[in-house]
Amino acid sequence: MLTQPYQLYIERTDPAKNMARFYALAIEPTLFGTPGLTRRWGRIGTFGRAMVHHFDKEEDAVRMFLDLLRTTTGARL
Repeated sequence: MLTQPYQLYIERTDPAKNMARFYALAIEPTLFGTPGLTRRWGRIGTFGRAMVHHFDKEEDAVRMFLDLLRTTTGARL
């Protein structure tokens, strides 16, 4: 079971370029109780594309979540 929820949803829009994108990250338990990191991205208003990464330990999922957050947003954590 996860100790705390990890979720991120960001959007980027630019009407002049007809750009309307989203990017979402979430760590959720899988059917078997192990942590899974789900990445979704695409055009706002669609389901977009998705990729799921499976982990044995929550710490590994959180590490990847934070690495993707740094890469995506340029944040310094």
